[in-house]
Amino acid sequence: MRNVYSKLALSLALGAGFALGAVGTAGPAHAIKKGGILNFVVGSKIPSYDLHRETTFGVIHPIRPFYSLLIRINPDNPSSPTDFICDLCEGAVPKGTDGGKTFTFKIRKGVLFHNGEKLTAADIVATYKKIIFPPEGVPSARKAFFKMVDSVTAPDDFTVVFKLKFPSGSFIPAVATPFNIVVSKQDLDKHGYNWHKKNINGTGAFSFVQHQPGSFVEGKRYDRYHHAGKPYLDGFKAIAAPKMAIRLQAIRGDRAAIEFRGFPPKARDDLVKALGDKITVQESDWNCALFYTPNQGRKPFNDVRVKKALSLAVDRWGGAKYLSRIAIVKTVGGVVFPKHPLAATKAELLKLTGYATDMKANRAQAKKLLAEAGASGLKIDFSNRGVDQPYKVVGTWLVGQWKKIGLEVKQRVQPSGPFYATLRKSKDFDISIDFNCQSVINPIADVTKFLGSAGNNYGSYEDQTLEDIYDKLLRAAKESDQRVLMREFETRALSDQVHMGITLWWYKINPHRSYVKGWKIAPSHYLNQSLDQIWLDK
Repeated sequence: MRNVYSKLALSLALGAGFALGAVGTAGPAHAIKKGGILNFVVGSKIPSYDLHRETTFGVIHPIRPFYSLLIRINPDNPSSPTDFICDLCEGAVPKGTDGGKTFTFKIRKGVLFHNGEKLTAADIVATYKKIIFPPEGVPSARKAFFKMVDSVTAPDDFTVVFKLKFPSGSFIPAVATPFNIVVSKQDLDKHGYNWHKKNINGTGAFSFVQHQPGSFVEGKRYDRYHHAGKPYLDGFKAIAAPKMAIRLQAIRGDRAAIEFRGFPPKARDDLVKALGDKITVQESDWNCALFYTPNQGRKPFNDVRVKKALSLAVDRWGGAKYLSRIAIVKTVGGVVFPKHPLAATKAELLKLTGYATDMKANRAQAKKLLAEAGASGLKIDFSNRGVDQPYKVVGTWLVGQWKKIGLEVKQRVQPSGPFYATLRKSKDFDISIDFNCQSVINPIADVTKFLGSAGNNYGSYEDQTLEDIYDKLLRAAKESDQRVLMREFETRALSDQVHMGITLWWYKINPHRSYVKGWKIAPSHYLNQSLDQIWLDK
Protein backbone atom coordinates (compact mmCIF):
# COMPACT_ATOMS: atom_id res chain seq x y z
CA MET A 1 0.00 0.00 0.00
CA ARG A 2 2.90 2.38 0.64
CA ASN A 3 3.80 2.67 -3.07
CA VAL A 4 0.20 3.37 -4.02
CA TYR A 5 -0.12 6.20 -1.55
CA SER A 6 3.31 7.75 -2.18
CA LYS A 7 2.40 8.16 -5.87
CA LEU A 8 -0.97 9.61 -4.91
CA ALA A 9 0.63 12.05 -2.48
CA LEU A 10 2.88 13.42 -5.22
CA SER A 11 -0.07 13.78 -7.60
CA LEU A 12 -2.16 15.64 -5.03
CA ALA A 13 0.71 17.88 -3.99
CA LEU A 14 1.33 18.93 -7.58
CA GLY A 15 -2.38 19.45 -8.20
CA ALA A 16 -2.94 21.55 -5.10
CA GLY A 17 0.14 23.65 -5.80
CA PHE A 18 -1.02 24.38 -9.34
CA ALA A 19 -4.47 25.40 -8.20
CA LEU A 20 -3.19 27.76 -5.53
CA GLY A 21 -0.63 29.25 -7.84
CA ALA A 22 -3.19 29.83 -10.57
CA VAL A 23 -5.66 31.70 -8.40
CA GLY A 24 -3.77 33.16 -5.47
CA THR A 25 -1.59 32.18 -2.53
CA ALA A 26 -1.95 32.63 1.17
CA GLY A 27 0.93 35.13 1.23
CA PRO A 28 3.82 35.44 3.69
CA ALA A 29 3.67 33.85 7.11
CA HIS A 30 2.48 36.02 10.00
CA ALA A 31 2.58 35.67 13.75
CA ILE A 32 -0.51 33.83 14.92
CA LYS A 33 -3.13 36.06 16.49
CA LYS A 34 -5.53 34.71 19.09
CA GLY A 35 -9.16 35.64 19.50
CA GLY A 36 -12.11 36.45 17.32
CA ILE A 37 -15.19 34.58 16.11
CA LEU A 38 -15.11 32.68 12.83
CA ASN A 39 -18.40 33.01 10.97
CA PHE A 40 -18.90 30.49 8.20
CA VAL A 41 -21.88 29.45 6.08
CA VAL A 42 -23.27 25.93 5.69
CA GLY A 43 -25.47 25.03 2.72
CA SER A 44 -27.41 22.19 4.31
CA LYS A 45 -29.62 21.48 7.29
CA ILE A 46 -28.64 19.11 10.09
CA PRO A 47 -30.42 15.70 10.00
CA SER A 48 -28.98 14.78 13.43
CA TYR A 49 -25.87 15.45 15.53
CA ASP A 50 -24.69 11.83 15.41
CA LEU A 51 -21.74 11.72 13.01
CA HIS A 52 -21.54 7.91 13.29
CA ARG A 53 -24.81 7.57 11.38
CA GLU A 54 -24.63 10.67 9.17
CA THR A 55 -22.83 11.22 5.86
CA THR A 56 -23.40 14.91 5.16
CA PHE A 57 -21.19 17.98 5.38
CA GLY A 58 -24.26 19.63 6.92
CA VAL A 59 -23.33 17.82 10.14
CA ILE A 60 -19.55 17.63 9.95
CA HIS A 61 -19.02 21.38 9.50
CA PRO A 62 -21.04 22.66 12.48
CA ILE A 63 -20.66 19.62 14.79
CA ARG A 64 -17.15 18.18 14.23
CA PRO A 65 -15.42 21.07 16.16
CA PHE A 66 -17.08 19.83 19.37
CA TYR A 67 -15.38 16.43 19.15
CA SER A 68 -11.98 14.77 18.88
CA LEU A 69 -10.75 11.73 16.97
CA LEU A 70 -8.41 8.92 17.92
CA ILE A 71 -6.16 9.91 15.00
CA ARG A 72 -6.58 12.47 12.23
CA ILE A 73 -5.00 13.73 9.04
CA ASN A 74 -2.32 16.32 9.80
CA PRO A 75 -4.16 19.67 9.58
CA ASP A 76 -0.97 21.27 8.26
CA ASN A 77 -0.77 18.71 5.45
CA PRO A 78 -4.36 17.63 4.77
CA SER A 79 -3.85 16.79 1.09
CA SER A 80 -1.60 13.88 2.06
CA PRO A 81 -3.28 10.47 2.13
CA THR A 82 -0.65 9.14 4.55
CA ASP A 83 0.21 11.93 7.03
CA PHE A 84 -1.75 10.83 10.09
CA ILE A 85 -1.14 12.19 13.58
CA CYS A 86 -2.47 11.32 17.01
CA ASP A 87 -5.35 13.33 18.41
CA LEU A 88 -6.53 11.43 21.49
CA CYS A 89 -3.62 9.00 21.36
CA GLU A 90 -0.02 9.77 22.35
CA GLY A 91 3.14 9.79 20.27
CA ALA A 92 3.18 8.56 16.69
CA VAL A 93 0.37 6.63 15.05
CA PRO A 94 1.23 2.98 15.81
CA LYS A 95 2.52 0.52 13.25
CA GLY A 96 0.95 -2.91 13.11
CA THR A 97 2.57 -5.78 14.99
CA ASP A 98 1.81 -9.50 14.81
CA GLY A 99 2.20 -9.42 11.05
CA GLY A 100 0.09 -6.28 10.76
CA LYS A 101 -2.86 -7.72 12.70
CA THR A 102 -2.46 -5.86 16.03
CA PHE A 103 -2.52 -2.08 16.55
CA THR A 104 -1.93 -0.72 20.05
CA PHE A 105 -2.81 2.91 20.84
CA LYS A 106 -1.66 4.69 23.99
CA ILE A 107 -4.33 7.19 25.07
CA ARG A 108 -3.63 10.72 26.31
CA LYS A 109 -4.08 11.29 30.02
CA GLY A 110 -5.89 14.32 31.39
CA VAL A 111 -8.37 14.70 28.54
CA LEU A 112 -11.78 15.90 29.71
CA PHE A 113 -15.18 15.79 28.08
CA HIS A 114 -16.98 19.10 28.08
CA ASN A 115 -19.17 17.92 30.95
CA GLY A 116 -16.05 17.43 33.10
CA GLU A 117 -15.88 13.64 32.80
CA LYS A 118 -12.41 12.14 32.29
CA LEU A 119 -11.73 10.35 29.00
CA THR A 120 -10.28 6.84 29.21
CA ALA A 121 -9.63 3.96 26.85
CA ALA A 122 -13.14 2.69 27.63
CA ASP A 123 -14.60 5.66 25.74
CA ILE A 124 -12.50 4.86 22.66
CA VAL A 125 -13.57 1.21 22.79
CA ALA A 126 -17.25 2.10 23.22
CA THR A 127 -17.03 4.53 20.30
CA TYR A 128 -15.49 2.05 17.88
CA LYS A 129 -17.78 -0.77 18.98
CA LYS A 130 -20.71 1.50 18.13
CA ILE A 131 -19.16 2.15 14.71
CA ILE A 132 -17.89 -1.37 13.90
CA PHE A 133 -20.27 -3.65 15.83
CA PRO A 134 -23.45 -1.58 16.29
CA PRO A 135 -26.40 -3.18 18.07
CA GLU A 136 -29.32 -4.28 15.92
CA GLY A 137 -31.20 -1.25 14.60
CA VAL A 138 -28.40 1.25 15.29
CA PRO A 139 -27.18 2.81 12.01
CA SER A 140 -23.45 2.99 11.31
CA ALA A 141 -22.62 4.52 7.94
CA ARG A 142 -18.99 3.34 7.97
CA LYS A 143 -19.36 -0.11 9.49
CA ALA A 144 -18.21 -1.68 6.20
CA PHE A 145 -14.88 0.19 6.44
CA PHE A 146 -13.88 -2.15 9.25
CA LYS A 147 -14.53 -5.61 7.85
CA MET A 148 -10.96 -6.52 8.81
CA VAL A 149 -11.46 -5.78 12.55
CA ASP A 150 -11.99 -8.73 14.86
CA SER A 151 -12.04 -6.96 18.23
CA VAL A 152 -11.44 -3.67 20.07
CA THR A 153 -10.38 -3.92 23.71
CA ALA A 154 -8.88 -1.85 26.54
CA PRO A 155 -6.39 -3.84 28.63
CA ASP A 156 -6.06 -0.81 30.92
CA ASP A 157 -7.44 2.72 31.24
CA PHE A 158 -5.03 4.23 28.71
CA THR A 159 -4.44 1.48 26.15
CA VAL A 160 -6.64 0.45 23.23
CA VAL A 161 -5.90 -2.63 21.11
CA PHE A 162 -7.44 -3.36 17.72
CA LYS A 163 -7.10 -6.99 16.61
CA LEU A 164 -7.54 -7.59 12.88
CA LYS A 165 -8.68 -10.78 11.19
CA PHE A 166 -6.09 -10.13 8.49
CA PRO A 167 -3.65 -7.32 7.67
CA SER A 168 -5.12 -4.48 5.63
CA GLY A 169 -3.60 -1.24 4.38
CA SER A 170 -7.02 0.39 4.59
CA PHE A 171 -7.27 0.06 8.38
CA ILE A 172 -5.37 3.16 9.56
CA PRO A 173 -7.02 5.48 6.98
CA ALA A 174 -10.39 4.08 8.10
CA VAL A 175 -9.60 4.88 11.74
CA ALA A 176 -8.77 8.47 10.74
CA THR A 177 -12.17 9.04 9.10
CA PRO A 178 -13.42 12.35 10.59
CA PHE A 179 -16.92 11.00 11.25
CA ASN A 180 -15.40 8.67 13.89
CA ILE A 181 -15.88 11.20 16.68
CA VAL A 182 -15.10 9.85 20.14
CA VAL A 183 -18.10 9.83 22.46
CA SER A 184 -18.48 9.06 26.13
CA LYS A 185 -19.17 5.47 27.19
CA GLN A 186 -21.05 6.87 30.18
CA ASP A 187 -23.38 8.78 27.84
CA LEU A 188 -24.05 5.63 25.81
CA ASP A 189 -24.65 3.51 28.91
CA LYS A 190 -26.86 6.08 30.61
CA HIS A 191 -28.78 7.56 27.67
CA GLY A 192 -28.64 4.91 24.93
CA TYR A 193 -27.48 4.87 21.34
CA ASN A 194 -29.88 7.53 20.07
CA TRP A 195 -28.88 10.20 22.59
CA HIS A 196 -26.20 11.71 20.35
CA LYS A 197 -28.74 12.47 17.64
CA LYS A 198 -29.91 15.44 19.71
CA ASN A 199 -27.17 15.96 22.30
CA ILE A 200 -23.49 16.92 22.21
CA ASN A 201 -20.70 16.07 24.65
CA GLY A 202 -17.22 15.85 23.22
CA THR A 203 -13.59 16.69 23.95
CA GLY A 204 -13.04 18.97 20.94
CA ALA A 205 -11.55 22.44 20.64
CA PHE A 206 -14.95 24.08 21.10
CA SER A 207 -17.84 23.45 23.45
CA PHE A 208 -21.47 23.67 22.42
CA VAL A 209 -23.32 26.94 23.13
CA GLN A 210 -26.55 26.72 21.17
CA HIS A 211 -28.28 25.59 18.00
CA GLN A 212 -31.04 27.68 16.53
CA PRO A 213 -32.51 25.26 13.91
CA GLY A 214 -32.51 26.78 10.47
CA SER A 215 -30.36 29.66 11.69
CA PHE A 216 -26.99 28.80 13.25
CA VAL A 217 -24.86 26.61 15.52
CA GLU A 218 -22.60 28.38 18.00
CA GLY A 219 -19.50 27.12 19.77
CA LYS A 220 -17.02 28.70 22.16
CA ARG A 221 -13.37 28.01 22.91
CA TYR A 222 -12.83 25.02 25.22
CA ASP A 223 -10.10 26.24 27.56
CA ARG A 224 -9.20 22.70 28.73
CA TYR A 225 -8.61 21.41 25.19
CA HIS A 226 -5.87 18.77 25.12
CA HIS A 227 -3.74 20.41 22.39
CA ALA A 228 -1.78 23.09 24.25
CA GLY A 229 -2.28 26.65 23.07
CA LYS A 230 -5.24 25.78 20.83
CA PRO A 231 -7.75 26.72 19.62
CA TYR A 232 -6.76 30.20 18.54
CA LEU A 233 -10.33 31.37 17.99
CA ASP A 234 -12.65 32.50 20.77
CA GLY A 235 -15.49 30.71 19.02
CA PHE A 236 -17.38 30.07 15.82
CA LYS A 237 -20.82 30.48 14.36
CA ALA A 238 -21.97 28.08 11.62
CA ILE A 239 -24.70 29.96 9.77
CA ALA A 240 -27.32 27.95 7.90
CA ALA A 241 -27.77 29.19 4.33
CA PRO A 242 -29.17 26.55 1.93
CA LYS A 243 -29.23 28.95 -1.03
CA MET A 244 -25.87 29.53 -2.68
CA ALA A 245 -26.71 33.15 -3.51
CA ILE A 246 -27.12 33.88 0.21
CA ARG A 247 -23.80 32.20 1.03
CA LEU A 248 -22.02 34.24 -1.63
CA GLN A 249 -23.61 37.46 -0.40
CA ALA A 250 -22.53 36.64 3.14
CA ILE A 251 -18.88 36.27 2.12
CA ARG A 252 -18.97 39.25 -0.20
CA GLY A 253 -20.50 41.42 2.54
CA ASP A 254 -18.13 39.97 5.18
CA ARG A 255 -20.96 38.56 7.28
CA ALA A 256 -19.18 35.22 6.87
CA ALA A 257 -15.54 34.50 6.08
CA ILE A 258 -15.68 31.11 4.37
CA GLU A 259 -17.83 28.24 3.17
CA PHE A 260 -15.89 25.02 3.69
CA ARG A 261 -17.72 22.95 1.07
CA GLY A 262 -17.10 24.72 -2.21
CA PHE A 263 -18.43 27.05 -4.90
CA PRO A 264 -18.73 26.67 -8.70
CA PRO A 265 -16.26 28.45 -11.00
CA LYS A 266 -18.42 31.49 -11.81
CA ALA A 267 -19.03 32.20 -8.12
CA ARG A 268 -15.26 32.10 -7.53
CA ASP A 269 -14.65 34.47 -10.42
CA ASP A 270 -17.33 36.91 -9.25
CA LEU A 271 -15.90 37.03 -5.71
CA VAL A 272 -12.33 37.57 -6.95
CA LYS A 273 -13.49 40.33 -9.29
CA ALA A 274 -15.43 42.07 -6.53
CA LEU A 275 -12.98 41.69 -3.64
CA GLY A 276 -9.52 41.49 -5.19
CA ASP A 277 -6.82 40.73 -2.63
CA LYS A 278 -9.42 40.56 0.14
CA ILE A 279 -10.28 37.08 -1.12
CA THR A 280 -8.03 34.02 -1.29
CA VAL A 281 -8.92 30.93 -3.34
CA GLN A 282 -7.83 27.36 -2.67
CA GLU A 283 -8.70 24.55 -5.12
CA SER A 284 -8.39 20.76 -5.14
CA ASP A 285 -9.66 17.59 -6.75
CA TRP A 286 -12.42 16.18 -4.56
CA ASN A 287 -12.88 12.65 -3.20
CA CYS A 288 -16.58 12.81 -3.90
CA ALA A 289 -18.74 11.36 -6.69
CA LEU A 290 -22.37 12.13 -7.47
CA PHE A 291 -24.55 9.08 -8.20
CA TYR A 292 -28.06 8.14 -8.93
CA THR A 293 -29.32 4.99 -7.17
CA PRO A 294 -32.23 2.91 -8.52
CA ASN A 295 -34.43 1.39 -5.83
CA GLN A 296 -34.10 -2.29 -6.72
CA GLY A 297 -36.74 -3.13 -4.18
CA ARG A 298 -39.21 -1.81 -6.75
CA LYS A 299 -40.01 -3.18 -10.18
CA PRO A 300 -38.82 -2.66 -12.87
CA PHE A 301 -35.71 -1.11 -11.28
CA ASN A 302 -34.47 -4.57 -10.34
CA ASP A 303 -34.32 -5.42 -14.06
CA VAL A 304 -30.75 -5.08 -15.29
CA ARG A 305 -32.02 -4.01 -18.71
CA VAL A 306 -33.71 -0.97 -17.18
CA LYS A 307 -30.65 -0.15 -15.08
CA LYS A 308 -28.39 -0.38 -18.13
CA ALA A 309 -30.74 1.84 -20.11
CA LEU A 310 -30.58 4.51 -17.41
CA SER A 311 -26.79 4.56 -17.59
CA LEU A 312 -26.62 4.44 -21.39
CA ALA A 313 -28.75 7.59 -21.58
CA VAL A 314 -26.24 9.69 -19.64
CA ASP A 315 -23.61 11.63 -21.64
CA ARG A 316 -20.86 11.79 -19.04
CA TRP A 317 -18.12 13.15 -21.31
CA GLY A 318 -20.32 15.89 -22.77
CA GLY A 319 -21.75 16.60 -19.33
CA ALA A 320 -18.25 17.11 -17.90
CA LYS A 321 -17.55 19.91 -20.39
CA TYR A 322 -20.88 21.61 -19.75
CA LEU A 323 -21.44 21.06 -16.03
CA SER A 324 -17.86 21.92 -14.97
CA ARG A 325 -18.59 25.52 -16.00
CA ILE A 326 -21.64 25.85 -13.75
CA ALA A 327 -21.33 23.24 -11.00
CA ILE A 328 -18.84 21.78 -8.54
CA VAL A 329 -18.29 18.68 -10.70
CA LYS A 330 -15.60 18.07 -13.27
CA THR A 331 -14.16 14.60 -13.89
CA VAL A 332 -15.50 11.45 -15.53
CA GLY A 333 -14.51 8.46 -13.42
CA GLY A 334 -15.37 5.04 -12.07
CA VAL A 335 -15.58 3.79 -8.49
CA VAL A 336 -12.13 5.11 -7.44
CA PHE A 337 -10.96 8.71 -6.87
CA PRO A 338 -9.67 9.56 -10.38
CA LYS A 339 -6.15 10.61 -9.34
CA HIS A 340 -5.49 7.41 -7.41
CA PRO A 341 -3.26 4.67 -8.92
CA LEU A 342 -6.13 2.18 -8.49
CA ALA A 343 -8.49 4.31 -10.62
CA ALA A 344 -9.59 3.24 -14.08
CA THR A 345 -7.88 4.74 -17.11
CA LYS A 346 -10.02 6.33 -19.82
CA ALA A 347 -9.56 3.22 -21.96
CA GLU A 348 -10.85 1.08 -19.08
CA LEU A 349 -13.79 3.42 -18.45
CA LEU A 350 -14.85 3.30 -22.09
CA LYS A 351 -15.51 -0.44 -21.72
CA LEU A 352 -18.15 0.14 -19.02
CA THR A 353 -21.88 0.43 -19.68
CA GLY A 354 -22.76 4.08 -20.32
CA TYR A 355 -19.21 5.36 -20.77
CA ALA A 356 -18.83 4.98 -24.56
CA THR A 357 -18.70 8.30 -26.42
CA ASP A 358 -21.18 7.52 -29.23
CA MET A 359 -24.33 8.83 -27.57
CA LYS A 360 -26.54 8.14 -30.57
CA ALA A 361 -25.66 4.44 -30.39
CA ASN A 362 -25.87 4.43 -26.57
CA ARG A 363 -29.37 5.86 -26.55
CA ALA A 364 -30.56 3.59 -29.33
CA GLN A 365 -29.39 0.63 -27.25
CA ALA A 366 -31.10 2.10 -24.18
CA LYS A 367 -34.46 2.35 -25.97
CA LYS A 368 -34.10 -1.22 -27.22
CA LEU A 369 -33.40 -2.52 -23.68
CA LEU A 370 -36.39 -0.61 -22.29
CA ALA A 371 -38.64 -2.10 -24.96
CA GLU A 372 -37.37 -5.62 -24.17
CA ALA A 373 -38.12 -5.01 -20.50
CA GLY A 374 -41.60 -3.67 -21.24
CA ALA A 375 -40.56 -0.33 -19.76
CA SER A 376 -40.72 2.08 -22.71
CA GLY A 377 -42.04 5.47 -21.56
CA LEU A 378 -41.54 4.47 -17.92
CA LYS A 379 -42.68 7.04 -15.35
CA ILE A 380 -40.04 7.70 -12.69
CA ASP A 381 -40.22 9.34 -9.26
CA PHE A 382 -36.74 10.89 -8.94
CA SER A 383 -35.88 12.00 -5.40
CA ASN A 384 -33.36 14.83 -5.11
CA ARG A 385 -31.83 16.87 -2.31
CA GLY A 386 -32.72 20.54 -1.94
CA VAL A 387 -29.13 21.77 -2.17
CA ASP A 388 -28.20 23.74 -5.28
CA GLN A 389 -24.64 22.51 -5.74
CA PRO A 390 -24.33 20.04 -7.24
CA TYR A 391 -27.56 18.16 -6.50
CA LYS A 392 -30.25 20.31 -8.10
CA VAL A 393 -28.01 21.37 -10.99
CA VAL A 394 -26.89 17.85 -11.90
CA GLY A 395 -30.30 16.37 -11.06
CA THR A 396 -32.04 18.68 -13.52
CA TRP A 397 -29.45 17.72 -16.15
CA LEU A 398 -30.08 14.02 -15.42
CA VAL A 399 -33.81 14.45 -15.96
CA GLY A 400 -33.04 15.90 -19.39
CA GLN A 401 -30.73 12.98 -20.21
CA TRP A 402 -33.38 10.38 -19.34
CA LYS A 403 -36.06 12.17 -21.32
CA LYS A 404 -33.92 11.61 -24.42
CA ILE A 405 -34.75 7.88 -24.19
CA GLY A 406 -38.45 8.46 -23.68
CA LEU A 407 -38.64 8.26 -19.89
CA GLU A 408 -41.11 10.46 -18.02
CA VAL A 409 -39.24 11.73 -14.97
CA LYS A 410 -40.71 13.80 -12.16
CA GLN A 411 -38.06 15.32 -9.90
CA ARG A 412 -39.06 15.55 -6.24
CA VAL A 413 -36.76 18.00 -4.42
CA GLN A 414 -36.77 17.95 -0.60
CA PRO A 415 -34.74 19.62 2.17
CA SER A 416 -31.94 17.47 3.60
CA GLY A 417 -33.94 16.06 6.54
CA PRO A 418 -36.93 14.76 4.55
CA PHE A 419 -34.62 13.75 1.69
CA TYR A 420 -32.59 11.48 4.01
CA ALA A 421 -35.79 10.09 5.53
CA THR A 422 -36.95 9.14 2.03
CA LEU A 423 -33.58 7.63 1.19
CA ARG A 424 -33.06 5.65 4.39
CA LYS A 425 -36.39 4.95 6.04
CA SER A 426 -39.46 5.10 3.81
CA LYS A 427 -37.50 4.30 0.60
CA ASP A 428 -40.51 5.58 -1.34
CA PHE A 429 -38.56 6.52 -4.47
CA ASP A 430 -37.84 4.95 -7.83
CA ILE A 431 -34.44 6.57 -8.25
CA SER A 432 -32.64 8.83 -5.78
CA ILE A 433 -29.73 11.16 -6.13
CA ASP A 434 -26.92 9.69 -4.07
CA PHE A 435 -23.25 10.29 -3.48
CA ASN A 436 -20.05 8.74 -2.25
CA CYS A 437 -18.25 11.58 -0.53
CA GLN A 438 -15.41 10.23 1.55
CA SER A 439 -12.65 11.90 3.50
CA VAL A 440 -9.25 10.21 3.65
CA ILE A 441 -8.50 8.84 0.17
CA ASN A 442 -8.78 5.15 0.90
CA PRO A 443 -10.33 3.45 -2.16
CA ILE A 444 -10.56 -0.06 -0.73
CA ALA A 445 -12.71 1.32 2.08
CA ASP A 446 -14.44 3.96 -0.03
CA VAL A 447 -15.87 1.48 -2.56
CA THR A 448 -17.83 -0.32 0.17
CA LYS A 449 -20.59 2.13 -0.80
CA PHE A 450 -21.40 -0.24 -3.67
CA LEU A 451 -21.96 -3.25 -1.43
CA GLY A 452 -25.61 -4.05 -0.75
CA SER A 453 -24.59 -4.88 2.82
CA ALA A 454 -23.08 -1.44 3.48
CA GLY A 455 -24.78 0.86 5.96
CA ASN A 456 -24.70 3.74 3.47
CA ASN A 457 -26.07 1.75 0.51
CA TYR A 458 -29.69 2.54 -0.34
CA GLY A 459 -30.21 0.43 -3.47
CA SER A 460 -32.10 -2.41 -1.72
CA TYR A 461 -30.17 -5.22 -3.39
CA GLU A 462 -28.00 -8.18 -2.51
CA ASP A 463 -25.06 -9.20 -4.70
CA GLN A 464 -22.94 -12.00 -3.24
CA THR A 465 -20.65 -12.01 -6.28
CA LEU A 466 -19.75 -8.39 -5.59
CA GLU A 467 -19.28 -9.14 -1.88
CA ASP A 468 -16.89 -11.99 -2.76
CA ILE A 469 -14.82 -9.81 -5.09
CA TYR A 470 -14.59 -7.18 -2.36
CA ASP A 471 -13.44 -9.74 0.19
CA LYS A 472 -10.53 -10.66 -2.10
CA LEU A 473 -9.78 -6.97 -2.71
CA LEU A 474 -9.70 -6.25 1.01
CA ARG A 475 -7.12 -8.98 1.57
CA ALA A 476 -4.91 -8.26 -1.47
CA ALA A 477 -1.46 -7.03 -0.46
CA LYS A 478 0.05 -6.09 -3.83
CA GLU A 479 -0.99 -3.02 -5.79
CA SER A 480 -1.02 -5.06 -9.02
CA ASP A 481 -3.48 -7.55 -7.50
CA GLN A 482 -5.60 -4.75 -6.04
CA ARG A 483 -5.85 -3.09 -9.44
CA VAL A 484 -7.06 -6.27 -11.17
CA LEU A 485 -9.64 -6.91 -8.47
CA MET A 486 -10.78 -3.28 -8.47
CA ARG A 487 -11.55 -3.54 -12.20
CA GLU A 488 -13.58 -6.72 -11.54
CA PHE A 489 -15.44 -4.95 -8.74
CA GLU A 490 -16.07 -1.86 -10.86
CA THR A 491 -17.26 -3.86 -13.87
CA ARG A 492 -19.68 -5.85 -11.73
CA ALA A 493 -21.06 -2.79 -9.90
CA LEU A 494 -21.27 -0.28 -12.76
CA SER A 495 -21.51 -2.34 -15.93
CA ASP A 496 -22.78 -5.90 -15.46
CA GLN A 497 -25.39 -5.08 -12.80
CA VAL A 498 -25.38 -1.25 -12.85
CA HIS A 499 -26.36 -1.10 -9.19
CA MET A 500 -25.65 2.64 -9.25
CA GLY A 501 -24.81 5.20 -11.87
CA ILE A 502 -21.93 7.61 -11.37
CA THR A 503 -22.40 10.99 -13.03
CA LEU A 504 -19.20 12.97 -12.34
CA TRP A 505 -16.57 13.44 -9.65
CA TRP A 506 -16.55 16.76 -7.85
CA TYR A 507 -14.02 19.62 -7.89
CA LYS A 508 -13.43 21.72 -4.79
CA ILE A 509 -13.13 25.53 -4.97
CA ASN A 510 -12.89 27.43 -1.67
CA PRO A 511 -12.81 31.22 -1.87
CA HIS A 512 -12.42 32.76 1.58
CA ARG A 513 -11.68 36.07 3.20
CA SER A 514 -7.91 36.59 3.16
CA TYR A 515 -7.83 37.24 6.91
CA VAL A 516 -8.66 33.56 7.51
CA LYS A 517 -5.32 31.88 8.21
CA GLY A 518 -4.18 28.39 9.13
CA TRP A 519 -6.79 26.46 7.17
CA LYS A 520 -5.57 24.37 4.25
CA ILE A 521 -7.77 22.76 1.63
CA ALA A 522 -8.03 18.96 1.51
CA PRO A 523 -9.39 16.65 -1.21
CA SER A 524 -12.55 16.34 0.89
CA HIS A 525 -14.99 18.75 2.50
CA TYR A 526 -15.03 16.47 5.55
CA LEU A 527 -11.32 16.77 6.39
CA ASN A 528 -9.60 19.48 8.43
CA GLN A 529 -12.76 20.66 10.15
CA SER A 530 -11.68 20.65 13.81
CA LEU A 531 -11.08 24.43 13.40
CA ASP A 532 -8.41 24.29 16.13
CA GLN A 533 -5.62 25.57 13.84
CA ILE A 534 -7.54 28.52 12.28
CA TRP A 535 -6.76 32.10 13.26
CA LEU A 536 -7.93 35.50 12.07
CA ASP A 537 -5.49 38.16 10.84
CA LYS A 538 -7.72 41.08 11.79
